[in-house]
Amino acid sequence: MEHREIVVVGGGPAGLCAALQAARLGAKVLLLEGDDRLGGQLIKQTHMFFGSEKQHAGTRGVDISAMLVKELKSMDNVEIRTNAMVIGRYDDGALTVDENDEFKLIYPEKVVFATGASEKMLMFANNDLPGVYGAGAVQTLMNVFGVMPAKKVLMVGAGNIGLIVSYQLMQAGVEIAAILDAGPQIGGYLVHASKIRRAGVPILTRHSVKEAIGTDMVEAAVITQLDESWQPIEGTEKTIECDAICLAVGLSPFADLFWQAGCEMKFIPELGGHVPSRDENMETSIEGIYLAGDVGGIEEASAAMVEGYLAGLNAAVSLGYGLAEAEGLRADLKDQLNDLRSGPVGDKIRSGLAKLQDD
Repeated sequence: MEHREIVVVGGGPAGLCAALQAARLGAKVLLLEGDDRLGGQLIKQTHMFFGSEKQHAGTRGVDISAMLVKELKSMDNVEIRTNAMVIGRYDDGALTVDENDEFKLIYPEKVVFATGASEKMLMFANNDLPGVYGAGAVQTLMNVFGVMPAKKVLMVGAGNIGLIVSYQLMQAGVEIAAILDAGPQIGGYLVHASKIRRAGVPILTRHSVKEAIGTDMVEAAVITQLDESWQPIEGTEKTIECDAICLAVGLSPFADLFWQAGCEMKFIPELGGHVPSRDENMETSIEGIYLAGDVGGIEEASAAMVEGYLAGLNAAVSLGYGLAEAEGLRADLKDQLNDLRSGPVGDKIRSGLAKLQDD
C-alpha cells in the first residue's frame, strides 16, 4: 500500500503535461503508464505541430515527447513507472495497479486521469481479415518500429488522422490506392488534403467500404457510394486492389476508470461518446479526480497538452502549491484552449463542450 500526493494516470501528451505542471509548482507526482514507454500518440507523430509557440508549433510530435520526458526525468519530485497499468479506482480512493504483473494499491490525494482514447471499428464483410488495421496501429508499426505495414493501402477516413497517416505512408514508399470518407466533405485540414491530392491520390467523399476481399489476408476491397442518409447506393460498387485497409474512422474516450469511480457521465457525440462532466478547472463531479486530453473529448494533441497543464495546475493548487502564480497561469492556459478551438475547425468541440455544460 502506497500513499502519494498526485498520481497522473497515462503518459501521453495530456498526462506528461499534467505531471510536469504539477511538479513545476512543487507537488510530488507519480506518473503511471501502462505501456513500456512514455509519449502515447506523440511518439507516432512525425509531422510538425500547428498552434502557437506555446504548443511547440513547428516541432514534430516525437521530439515534443522527448523534450517533455527529459524535463520530467530531471525533476526530483517526479516518479515515473512504465508497464504500470491502472485497472481500477475504488470508493475509498484506492487505485489498483498491475505493475509488471505485480498487483499494487496506491492511495493518491489527487488523481489526474489522462487515459486517452481507443480506435473505433467499421462494420463491413470480412473486416476481421489480416490487413485490416486501425490508423494508430499503422502509425505504431511504421513510425515506432520501422515496419512497413503493406504495399498498397486503402485509407478509410479523411479527417486529420487519415490524411496525415496517408502522407506518412507515402513518404515510406507505400502506395495509397484512395482515401474514402462517408461524409460529404473532407474533415481534415486543407493543408493535409492538398499534399495528398498533389500526389495524385483520389479522395472520395460519400464513399465507404462494403467488403474486404481475400482468403488469408486482404487482397482487395469493394467500395460503394453513400446517399444523403449514409446508405449504400446499389450499383455503385467498385473493386480496388490493395493489401491493407486502414481505418481512421474516429476515436472513443477510454473512460472506464471514471465509470468505476462513479463520476457523472454524459453522452456527447461531438466529444466522441460518453465523457465525464467537469468544471472549468478540469475537476470531475468527484472531488480530487481531474481529467485531461482525449478521455474528455477527442481533439488534437496540442489541446490535450494544454488541458494537461491546466489539470496538473489545479490539482497542485488544491494541495496548496503555486498559489501565488495560479491565477495568471490558469488564465493563460484557458486563453490557449480558446485559441486552439476557435474558427470553423473548432466548431465540433465547442458545440460538444456547450452541450456538456447545458445538460
